[in-house]
Amino acid sequence: MQKINVNTSEQTEMKNITDQIQDMVSNSDIKDGICYVFIPHTTAGITINENADPDVKTDIIKELNKIIPFQDDYRHFEGNSAAHIKTATVGSSESIFIENGILQLGRWQGIFFCEWDGPRRREVWIKTISS
Repeated sequence: MQKINVNTSEQTEMKNITDQIQDMVSNSDIKDGICYVFIPHTTAGITINENADPDVKTDIIKELNKIIPFQDDYRHFEGNSAAHIKTATVGSSESIFIENGILQLGRWQGIFFCEWDGPRRREVWIKTISS
């Protein structure tokens, strides 16, 4: 398993980490297989979505903040229930095929680290398995 660090600067933020993950895959001996990406945090997640238009990230964050507001009648004493709910909604892992040493993403897709309780320093765990 390998790890990358992600530093966030906003309470909610989606950071493109595609290039960092591709670099790890490129530097590995694995040409064909699967890349597992896991976020070991309960208030951050991972998703694959459009990478061409930055407004997509903005729209996703805007709508999740509307659906899951920061302030509501939450009981969790730390005050970050919205972040936990967003993580449960978005998810904490992704699996991406590797062919010829390249992540097999769609033309417009990127891999995004989703911060829901920042700013923070976070880890992303990556495991590649040969087929």
